[in-house]
Amino acid sequence: MKRHIYFIPGTAATSKIFKGLSFPKESFELHYLEWILPTSKHESLDSYTNRFMEQISHENPIIIGVSFGGVLAQEIGKKINCEKIILISSIKDIRELPKKLKLIKKLHLYKLIPLIPINFIEKITLHFSGTRLNKTITSYKAYLSYRDPKYLYWAVKSLLFWSSENHLNNILHIHGEKDVVFPIKHISNCVRIKKGSHVMILLKAKKINKILSQELA
Repeated sequence: MKRHIYFIPGTAATSKIFKGLSFPKESFELHYLEWILPTSKHESLDSYTNRFMEQISHENPIIIGVSFGGVLAQEIGKKINCEKIILISSIKDIRELPKKLKLIKKLHLYKLIPLIPINFIEKITLHFSGTRLNKTITSYKAYLSYRDPKYLYWAVKSLLFWSSENHLNNILHIHGEKDVVFPIKHISNCVRIKKGSHVMILLKAKKINKILSQELA
């Protein structure tokens, strides 16, 4: 019987970011999930999770989430039995947020998101992902296609105010040592990837594949 893997991309990204990951077809069936719009920019993460979960139709799945997608994966793991929750470039606990994001939360700067041009948000996203701007502004736009201001506001606010209680014991956390969004110094109990940035799902896919192959064997 095949095992089912569901993929959740990072904020504003599409499932195309997982194109570098590969799994034996005889053992796994892959399901690529896409973001849905929140009912409002104030929809609770719990409510959103319940609606998002309607895309999952198999019991005891493996869920792989990148960045904020990893937060959503953990919220799903609180509601249904999962074989494993795999986090890539994400956090397991609100305490793993860096000071700069905590400051954004404290000063309520996330409220400015609807006023900021989307193109500027894309550039900032790539910059703080540790990616060379001269190489990626054009090529990575294919991965950052969720441009709705309501969605972006909701996603950032949901991350900053995430209540990360009820820790799961079936988590595998893969994290890059050069991640500037969620610096490795704040991350505990993870498998480290040397020179891995916040977008290492694109740039370090071979190394991630090797780790996943060993963990899911």
